[in-house]
Amino acid sequence: MTPDNDTSTAPFGALAPNAAQAAVIRLVQRSGLKRGVFRPWMSRLINLMRPGPVDAQYQGASFRFYHLLSATERGALFNPDYNLDELSFLRAHTPDGGVFVDIGANVGTYALTLANKVGKSGTVIAVEPHPVAHDRLAFNRAASGLAQVKLLAAAAGAENGELLMETDSANLGASHVASGASGGHTFRVPAFTLQQILSDAGVSKMDALKIDVEGFEDRVLTCFFAQAPQTLWPRAVVIEHLERKNWQHDCIDDMVSRGYREERKTRSNTLLARG
Repeated sequence: MTPDNDTSTAPFGALAPNAAQAAVIRLVQRSGLKRGVFRPWMSRLINLMRPGPVDAQYQGASFRFYHLLSATERGALFNPDYNLDELSFLRAHTPDGGVFVDIGANVGTYALTLANKVGKSGTVIAVEPHPVAHDRLAFNRAASGLAQVKLLAAAAGAENGELLMETDSANLGASHVASGASGGHTFRVPAFTLQQILSDAGVSKMDALKIDVEGFEDRVLTCFFAQAPQTLWPRAVVIEHLERKNWQHDCIDDMVSRGYREERKTRSNTLLARG
């Protein structure tokens, strides 16, 4: 069983919001209740109206949102402009036919949105190690009909091998590489360097990159920029900085030293462009 009940076999649309849920969702989307502090309350309210996930559109793609135990899925369900600053930045740097890479893709709110931008001739590589999140990502990709999205059930890391992951039971998207003192539910996943991921996907460039791996961003990026040819370096990067205190090396400073510039910061992410 997944958190919110396992309904992955029902076809997309079977779990569209009922009339009461739809009314609440519309109210939330048009009001200040779409802000983060109110979303868990609204999630519990619509779950009382009908337990389980709901099927909905977000930024041009189709999603089955398991909103009760996933902050990302709550955000995208209740706020049509969720992560819009980051998405607009990435769209501006990702051309039709381009390549977008999403490290820590979760259920696909970035990957599927950018797949519509690159079009059928482009490529999106969505890397997600958590098996539950990966299954939801695969469902959402199929529901959206976006064959240009390549899925990888693995983690990105500083070297090829394995990593020990830990599940956050209160928020699936906050699952992370486990520390030595981990006391939660852990599992091992294959891990690959970003350069290896690009090679295996058969791409020779990367227009834009989004990375959100809960404090492990520096291990992925520092070795990549030290080892990969500049022809592979992305033109734009969105990197989550909420766990910057846990980095062993400041990979944002490292990127700036290599010619990237900080375009802006949002509450959760730093947006950088090259050149």
